[in-house]
Amino acid sequence: MRFDAFVVGGGPSGATAAEDLARAGYRVAMLDRAGRIKPCGGAVPPRLIADFDIPAHLVVAKITCARMISPTGRSVDIHIEGGYVGMVDREDFDAFLRERAAMHGATPLIGTFLRIERDRDGTHVVWREKETGAEQRTTTQLVIGADGARSHVARAEIPGGKEIPYVMAYHEIITPPAANASYHPDRCDVIYDGRISPDFYGWFFPHGARVSVGMGTEKDGVNLKDATAELREMAGLSQCETLRREGAPIPLRPLDRWDNGRDVLLAGDAAGVVAPSSGEGIYYAMAGGRVAATAAQAFLSSGRAADLRIARKIFLKDHGTVFKVLRSMQDAYYRSDERRERFVSLCHDIDVQRLTFEAYMNKRLVAAKPMAHVKIGLKNLAHLMRLVKPEWS
Repeated sequence: MRFDAFVVGGGPSGATAAEDLARAGYRVAMLDRAGRIKPCGGAVPPRLIADFDIPAHLVVAKITCARMISPTGRSVDIHIEGGYVGMVDREDFDAFLRERAAMHGATPLIGTFLRIERDRDGTHVVWREKETGAEQRTTTQLVIGADGARSHVARAEIPGGKEIPYVMAYHEIITPPAANASYHPDRCDVIYDGRISPDFYGWFFPHGARVSVGMGTEKDGVNLKDATAELREMAGLSQCETLRREGAPIPLRPLDRWDNGRDVLLAGDAAGVVAPSSGEGIYYAMAGGRVAATAAQAFLSSGRAADLRIARKIFLKDHGTVFKVLRSMQDAYYRSDERRERFVSLCHDIDVQRLTFEAYMNKRLVAAKPMAHVKIGLKNLAHLMRLVKPEWS
């Protein structure tokens, strides 16, 4: 069978692209490696749930408070007024998205991508079938690479696809304890401490009957398992049963090119669409899959390779400013424990709290009273220039 589009990767981005194209009447193949669960905190905003019609049973917890913990152990509790942070288990969430794509007409394939070949008959994806181990060769008009931060499709086909920087993330899924002074099932804890991560953060993310405990770093030489063990010790979670251990790269910035100008387009982590500072990826992966499907439809209708550029243009128009702001914040505050201490102190400001979570839930920079922006800007400048000491209430 010849396909209009062949999607490599069945995570949130690939499954979204495959579903959108199948709904539009295109012949779509979706290749995924069965049995792999991506390490992920699992946080999703209400906008994702609404935009992508996610059923309530997949949201295993609704977080109403975020605790920011500084290197000296001081903390700020940020209560989410009028909203929540949803939590999903990637094992079930990703499987649902793949099944929904298949229900709408995408052809699911189980195996591993090997390479792309081209001849007079067109573009062909060569992949290895998991069940038989046999090589298969499938013809398509377009390949969508949604195969993660170290995408084989990007490395082989896209200029700059080999050089994308990334953070290594590691987490352990454990059984939770009863609520106590250090842990609460309705609260996310984010730990900004150089002993845990010299350039990112650690976390406790409750998932109802489970908890994700993990950290990330871009620096070599950091023992991710030891850092996570220290996190568990800090919260009294050392004796909790460990259900799984997982690690994976998280990209740090969008690639400069998402297409090869011919027949390949990237989406999700493969395109680098993870939010700086927070590392949030699920919403942006699905948004990336959707714009990839939009660009793919334009390309398949017109035959113009230039239409593949639409995906990156739409995404950056919608989210580029947020990414720049978050990148600036990460560069400013994650470089040392002294800066991290100031960052957590700054989170005491009620305007900072309100704007942060309104932006998170709605996925856009929100309007506020002009003086609130002025006050935040002045406080931020004062901390970065060390004109004030960290304030603790």
